[in-house]
Amino acid sequence: MNSVWRQITLSGFSLQEWREVSYGHRLLKPLRQWRQASVLLQWGDLIGLILIGLLFALAPFVSTTLIGVLLIACAGFWFLLTLTDEAGAGLTPIHLMVALYWGVMALATALSPVKAAALQGLIKLTLNLLFFLLMARVLRSPRRRTGAITVYLLTSLIVSVYGLRQWFFGADALATWVDPTSSLANTTRVYSYLGNPNLLAGYLLPAVAMSVVAVFAWTSWTQKALAAVMVMVTLPCLVLTFSRGGWIGFVAAAFVGLILLVHWWSVRFSTFWRIWALPLLVGGAAAFLFFAVIFVDPLRERVSSIFLGSKDSSNNFRLNVWGAVMDMIRARPVLGIGPGNDAFNKVYPLFQRPQYTALSAYSIFLETAVEAGLIGLGVFLWLVVVTFNQGWTQLQRLRQMGDRQGYWLIGAIAAQAGLLTHGLVDTIWYRPQVSTLWWLMMAIVASFYAAQPLRELSKTD
Repeated sequence: MNSVWRQITLSGFSLQEWREVSYGHRLLKPLRQWRQASVLLQWGDLIGLILIGLLFALAPFVSTTLIGVLLIACAGFWFLLTLTDEAGAGLTPIHLMVALYWGVMALATALSPVKAAALQGLIKLTLNLLFFLLMARVLRSPRRRTGAITVYLLTSLIVSVYGLRQWFFGADALATWVDPTSSLANTTRVYSYLGNPNLLAGYLLPAVAMSVVAVFAWTSWTQKALAAVMVMVTLPCLVLTFSRGGWIGFVAAAFVGLILLVHWWSVRFSTFWRIWALPLLVGGAAAFLFFAVIFVDPLRERVSSIFLGSKDSSNNFRLNVWGAVMDMIRARPVLGIGPGNDAFNKVYPLFQRPQYTALSAYSIFLETAVEAGLIGLGVFLWLVVVTFNQGWTQLQRLRQMGDRQGYWLIGAIAAQAGLLTHGLVDTIWYRPQVSTLWWLMMAIVASFYAAQPLRELSKTD
């Protein structure tokens, strides 16, 4: 059984050995010799970090067009670094699954009924995947990894401060985000610089997770105090988006994060705390949430609306969109209609229910099935399984070493769990402000990959 699981998760697959004997590696040898003499490329990883940091620093404040330009620059620089890189540097099973995912999306594009629109979506997806590849390479260094995360956390702090300002001083609703018949119809839902509370919730989910673990990952008391401030600012801002999907995502991220943190610390626990630490911690957190929902009126109203079904206008809208999306999946179940919201907007009107126009499927999983069929959905789920397995495996290695960098890995896994849970009921990954964060969390997990320790660890299992 363990052997089957290792095959499914590609745990014993060695991309490094494959690349060492590949003809491509031999053909690129002159470029690698040229790199040794290049002053610019000797600082290649630092330049890559600057590009990554610039994108995350600007993403909430600039247009998607400028983000696209930065993604193109990152993609071009990744090609330059990779063509001149040493054999086997940084390749992981996650890279293999990302390549397979792109291949399925490319095939879906080729067979799409709206090829031109699907091609636009494939280009956007390709830029995101190349950005992941650059990050997975650059973030292998602990200092660069910490630097990139710090840039994102500082930027999210600015975004959250402005969001809290909207709560205290008011903000105009740019769309109908609350059921007009609800008692919360006049409640301010903060959206900060992102223009949409659901999008802001998705943007802040990784920030909350990474801020919490930063309290433990950062070493000086000044840094820890800054991390605590980040938690106390980003978490309330997330709550004040009144995004039900964001709240559910936060609960999932907190649950996963608590389990991993207790597991990480358990090596220092006595026998009693090894048994009771997790139940007490999870139980205490659940009790806190329960009483918060009971005694805080806006929170109770918003949570109860989740269970109203079609009686809530937002729920009713999603149910009707999901019904039409299921019809789209049944019409093209194998490879879908091709990637991207442009392709979706071309095909969805043929299936939509009257008066329920939509720009997406309002579910990451349904969206993937629409875009690339059940094959694409299966590959996406496989990618998630491989990533979580790699994260867990590397966490064991770092835990044995007592490496403080393991906290970043815990935060990344928790953030991914939160984003996936939020994605059950919302499609926010079309916006680069959030999609780049998903691939940042993926890159953080991939950056910890260590092939040789993995082989040694598997022998002891």
